Amino acid sequence: MKRFFYRMGLFSAGLLGPCALLAAETVKSGPLTSEPIGSGSYVQMVLGLLFIIALIFGMGWFIRRLGTFNSVASGNLKLLGGLSLGQREKIVLVQVGEIQLLVGVAPGQVRTLHVLDKPVSDASPQPMSSGFAEKLNQLLKQQKSR
Repeated sequence: MKRFFYRMGLFSAGLLGPCALLAAETVKSGPLTSEPIGSGSYVQMVLGLLFIIALIFGMGWFIRRLGTFNSVASGNLKLLGGLSLGQREKIVLVQVGEIQLLVGVAPGQVRTLHVLDKPVSDASPQPMSSGFAEKLNQLLKQQKSR
């Protein structure tokens, strides 16, 4: 039996020690009673598992929705704006020193699409905003003016 536990890696992972202690405590406490497990316990277990799975998917959606953090990098690299072309494709306007680059970003590749001769804007970089946020701000301003 010891050979089986070595093959499974339980000794090296340190998992057998706590299991052995739990088994020893069970033996000390006396024989196990065979009480039937009610359906409420199963429902509670299933609901708990569904909650954890939903929490994992929700956190994944939130992180994907949040995207990359748009901030000014230390130095001369600035992100001026971007436009999503598809589910995974973007066009991003980046300023490196005095040069502005239009960059295409896709899974596994980044390509320079165009080097701009004249800067598009000399304003400080603004975080990329969605169309929804702009429309919501416009609606809120209209509601205040009424």
